[in-house]
Amino acid sequence: MSSKTLRIPDDHAAVLVDPTAYADGRIHDTYAWLRANNPLGRAEIEGVDPFWVASKHADILEISRQNALFANGVRSPTLVGQAVDAKVREMTGGSPHLLRTLIHMDAPDHMKYRVLTQAWFLPQNLRSMEDRIRKIARAAVDKMAAQGGKCDFVSAVALHYPLHVIMEIMGVPEEDEGRMLMLTQELFGAADPELGRKPKDESPTAQIETGVLTDFIAYFTRFSEGKRANPGDDLGSLIANSQIDGQPISHFEAMSYYIIVATAGHDTTSSSTAGAIWGLAENPGEFAKLKTDPSLIPGLVDESIRWITPVKTFMRTATEDTELAGRSLSKDDWLMLCYASGNRDEDVFDDPNAFRVDRKPNKHLAFGYGAHLCLGQHLAKMEMRILWEEMLPRLKSIELAGEPKQSLAVFVNGPKTLPIAFEMA
Repeated sequence: MSSKTLRIPDDHAAVLVDPTAYADGRIHDTYAWLRANNPLGRAEIEGVDPFWVASKHADILEISRQNALFANGVRSPTLVGQAVDAKVREMTGGSPHLLRTLIHMDAPDHMKYRVLTQAWFLPQNLRSMEDRIRKIARAAVDKMAAQGGKCDFVSAVALHYPLHVIMEIMGVPEEDEGRMLMLTQELFGAADPELGRKPKDESPTAQIETGVLTDFIAYFTRFSEGKRANPGDDLGSLIANSQIDGQPISHFEAMSYYIIVATAGHDTTSSSTAGAIWGLAENPGEFAKLKTDPSLIPGLVDESIRWITPVKTFMRTATEDTELAGRSLSKDDWLMLCYASGNRDEDVFDDPNAFRVDRKPNKHLAFGYGAHLCLGQHLAKMEMRILWEEMLPRLKSIELAGEPKQSLAVFVNGPKTLPIAFEMA
């Protein structure tokens, strides 16, 4: 196959790196075109190193299950432009990473660091937290009910409920939650003029939020010192006092661990929670199904996660020459895994653009697959299930009261405003 055939047309390639396309939904048109015409094509865009684009569910699975062949740590696991990559390497003395979290690690380090906190996120441990999470969920529904029949569901409920849960698990004081939320939005929403920190480079692939990371690290340095001096029964204390290979965890890696838990631990759940409300408000028949049969709540949870897919993309790097989906890949080739495309793959999902609370099976990829399967997936699903168990009996009707808006981001995005009108029973 000629290189011209492999190359994704410039208009679709430009959409893949344009944060506004993820906010206004144009990305799904490009994904549909890619799945139909060039499911593993090559994007060549000025200012960005060329990369392969995996848009089909099967190819994303195949890449994800081969962690030695498609690595996280060789290059950036998130899309960055050439200017940012050069700047980061200059700042770090050659490393492509400003942080070293689980998503930046490969074997054997990845599993060593993963097992430090893995037990906290297993279902058997989470069951002991259910009563406390239910109290937080009930308070969130009470807050919604007090809004008088109209609210922005994102700011009223979706942002704060999972934030409060993960901060309690970490041992972060409640009065600091607002700061954690602001920094998370600035980090993931760097390209969004309403969320990102100013000033910013105008190029959507040239965001480098060193100031945000500096603020996170300053906070968690003090936090970690406190947890070492006075450890408690919380995740923050566990990280602060952890050892790897018989040595205390390094400051850099502890800070990285705190940041990934403090951001990914709530932001993606917030987006999926808002996605559930959005999907039900637009599909009253699905809301009626749910009211008639509350046993569909777990199905609603999975469908809202699939429908929104908060983590849109991750990057992988080929560690040797290989073949994939009829393409010849070379060592060091960069690949973009488009989870939101895989989650609307017509070969896997019937009527994939529809929102269905009773969709079965629902083999979505929103939590990833393989060694890097999301550490917090059980917590996220549990939080959403409990919220709906508390909300559904009290919610009589729901509809949109304005146009929802999504954040501008290529990596992690979701609803940032969701105006609704509702009636409580």
